[in-house]
Amino acid sequence: MKAILIDDEELALNYLEHQLLNIGDFEIVGKFTDPMIGKREIEKKEIDIVFLDIQTPKLNGIELAEQLLEVKPQLQIVFVTAYERYAIKAFELNALDYVLKPVGKKRLQNTMKRIQSMMEEHKTFSPQKSENLQMSLFQQVTFVDGGQEIPLRWRTAKVQQLFLYLVQHRGTTVNKTAIIELLWPELEPEKANHQLYTAIYHIRKTLAPFSKYFQISNTSEGYKVKLEQTILDVDQFERFFRSDLSLTAETIDEYEQAMALCKGDYLQEHNYIWAESERQRLQLQWVQTALKMVDWYYANDEWDKAITLCLDICQRYPLEEEAYFFLMKIFADTGRHSSVHKQYDHLTSVLWNELQEQPNPAITEWYQLWKQKNKE
Repeated sequence: MKAILIDDEELALNYLEHQLLNIGDFEIVGKFTDPMIGKREIEKKEIDIVFLDIQTPKLNGIELAEQLLEVKPQLQIVFVTAYERYAIKAFELNALDYVLKPVGKKRLQNTMKRIQSMMEEHKTFSPQKSENLQMSLFQQVTFVDGGQEIPLRWRTAKVQQLFLYLVQHRGTTVNKTAIIELLWPELEPEKANHQLYTAIYHIRKTLAPFSKYFQISNTSEGYKVKLEQTILDVDQFERFFRSDLSLTAETIDEYEQAMALCKGDYLQEHNYIWAESERQRLQLQWVQTALKMVDWYYANDEWDKAITLCLDICQRYPLEEEAYFFLMKIFADTGRHSSVHKQYDHLTSVLWNELQEQPNPAITEWYQLWKQKNKE
């Protein structure tokens, strides 16, 4: 295993080299007291693992690690520190791999077992089955490769939230200050920056087996996620919606396939305030498409499909009056009079309980006329 060591103390570098060589299976490719020189060497050479002092001059060790993973996602990094209290405080939420100075042989052996286990895990989940990765953001966040769902284990909820936030803004740079204000507004700048670097580090480590699909770039202003060879359900649905394809007997299958992508709301399992506007925008697109399909089903006497889709609309969005109205008209046309009353009563109850409002006057007028014609 090829290793590079970075520490601003020469004695610490020599001692760490001595301990690693005693463990065996190591080739020390380089030792550096200047982190910037070490960074350039790591980027040029084939390296498996880097032992990196957290408190290096010129550049924070965790920030340096995050920059290295941008270039080499599969790189294994072990942090080294002389301050136990600092280490515990820094990693109590994020649990990065780290060892304390002076580095003991037994502790290094345990660290190496962990690193080897992580490397094996990455091989196990390395996506090689198909050219494209399928990613879903409707309802559950899932990753599917070659028909098999791939589990991702995030270090913390905030690490996952930051990843999804970057994905929502895919293709554009998200300002670091904006991220900090969103996720760590209560922390002082130094600690908040530390948390940001740590979270990005964990995202890179989690996504290391999928680096060809997710490219995270770091600029002085912020971070940007770019998706490559990734089929995203949200993008698929939106492309279809924007195409404004005419709805005919020949295209109804395409409509049904597009709607099948929307198994639930956007990021439904996550109560992120920042996702709400996007969620509502996609909800509106889905409802517009669904009602367009219901209208087509109704006009073509496909009652069962129209009823099923209307009930789905009402279940997802109980205040969508037009879906109830379609149900009332379908039940009226098919002679199911009790169901007409039931739908109108249900709509009236929902609107009053939620908004203290009555149904649209046009719906009430239709219902009253229908009742007069069908007095029982």
